[in-house]
Amino acid sequence: MNINQLAEKDGRVVREYRYDDGVVVAADLGPSVADAHVDVLADTAIVVTGADDEESQIELDLPDENAEVFIKNGVLTIELEEEEA
Repeated sequence: MNINQLAEKDGRVVREYRYDDGVVVAADLGPSVADAHVDVLADTAIVVTGADDEESQIELDLPDENAEVFIKNGVLTIELEEEEA
């Protein structure tokens, strides 16, 4: 397993974990976004945080339509399987 830290800002950390069979990108969005949810449309992940009156939306391009994307406890996780050669 290889770990790369991609970003760190305002206490938020983004890390990439490379395994033999795939890649996992994990972004700690912080405890203030525990109510966040994510939707995936084709190759785009849409992360929505905040209450109705202060809702914020982030769109992320995914490298593969088969990526699995989910949020748990304020951590956004994107899982990608390695392509077979």
